[in-house]
Amino acid sequence: MLAGSPERRTWLEALPERVDQQCRAWNLSLDGDPWHGSNALVLPVRRGGEQFALRLTAPDESFPAEVAALRFWAGRGTVLLVDTDLAAGTMLLERLDPARSLATLPLAEANHHAGTMMRRLAVPAPSWVTSTGELVQDRLATLTSDWVALGRPVPAGMLAAACTAAETLTTAAGDRAVDGALHHEQVLGGKREPWLTVDPTLLRGDIGYDLARCLWDRLHEMPDAATINEQLDIIAGAAGLDREHARRSAIFRTIDYWLWGLQHGFTEDPRRCRHLATALLQ
Repeated sequence: MLAGSPERRTWLEALPERVDQQCRAWNLSLDGDPWHGSNALVLPVRRGGEQFALRLTAPDESFPAEVAALRFWAGRGTVLLVDTDLAAGTMLLERLDPARSLATLPLAEANHHAGTMMRRLAVPAPSWVTSTGELVQDRLATLTSDWVALGRPVPAGMLAAACTAAETLTTAAGDRAVDGALHHEQVLGGKREPWLTVDPTLLRGDIGYDLARCLWDRLHEMPDAATINEQLDIIAGAAGLDREHARRSAIFRTIDYWLWGLQHGFTEDPRRCRHLATALLQ
């Protein structure tokens, strides 16, 4: 993920030195094997008798927003931010269990917790935060033209359903805080709370904005339309969302991602989106 950017490749090559510098600056000692995502390294560390996680992020314009999101939720349903160095792209975080995420739970149980987390994070959001309604409106403006440019790969009826759904999603967004990147692998086992979210993206509006991700990430475990719709019901019920509203959200984001995936050369994900959209529209 990092090799294609000279700036990120330089960061990657200097990572051992960066780890040493940050450990000295915050008086930390390494405390186990590292783990990582696509653009960050996370190291278990100690300071005295306390356990933490040191997260070093590759150069990314979104890093200040990640810090702001953690500061906003301040540990309510999210990992606790202990310290940060914005210039260095580092965070000192509460230690969670990287081996225990919602992705390790049975599907129905995981989706129940995901829906509960959506509701847990839904506190009043600051007015300056990007609205999910604005995101939907912006995407709706390009959805049909992208569809045409790509050779009309999505059945016309599905595209029409997504556009109709989007019109209702722009007007019913609300003012609650939303994690725009919530999915099973982003919710880890904790001690303060049984489950805590990492890497949240703070939005304002519809807490079901991206619940489709909790369906398509584990679509291989849902053999038919009945199972898909049962799982949608579980998420919507736990989140306190109207079932039809949740369905419309999932339809719109599925078609959105289908076209985005084709634009970026994806092959498997568009096929999965077709399967999911077909089930949701039955």
